[in-house]
Amino acid sequence: MYDDARFDFEIFVHELIQEIAGFDPSVASLEPGNCVFRIYKDVRFSKDKTPYKTNFGAAIQREGRKSQYAGFYIHVSPAEVFGAGGVYTPSPENLLKIRNAIAGRTKELNSILNAKEFKKNFKELWQGDKLKTAPKGFPKDHPAVEYLKLKSFMPWYDFKPEAVLQKDIIKKAAKIFRSMQPFNDFLNEAINS
Repeated sequence: MYDDARFDFEIFVHELIQEIAGFDPSVASLEPGNCVFRIYKDVRFSKDKTPYKTNFGAAIQREGRKSQYAGFYIHVSPAEVFGAGGVYTPSPENLLKIRNAIAGRTKELNSILNAKEFKKNFKELWQGDKLKTAPKGFPKDHPAVEYLKLKSFMPWYDFKPEAVLQKDIIKKAAKIFRSMQPFNDFLNEAINS
């Protein structure tokens, strides 16, 4: 049963990669196996010792799921379906590069975050772990201080769980991801600097 579900998810991811490659050519050569996360959980530091995940997830980004580049993520479980993107917990080096880009190109970032399609699809950046004050070396009164405090930079979109059963889910997900592309480009330019 798991093997059948994973096979179906890999077909879904393959088709999604093809759609995303239309506006992000860096993912065109990816195979689902490079993107889909394994079912086993890392339980070393978790109170929940259940060995398996109850969801499928795939990171569609340059170099696949282990990449440090900004990209796209799709999560499917019986309880929730969502798409996300950007960068989750970048390395300290890349985090500093992203923060420097935010501090130096705040107007450009605000323009991306306030674009009509972006605002329609993404209410805010994921507010996971973040600093209580401005990071060391950045002014506490910087206009983008709230973004500078972030440790991950991830817009996300919640789908209704039944959405995965609809014929147009791949096109809809790709359209939502397309509206995130300028944000990913901003992050990747920072990482490449």
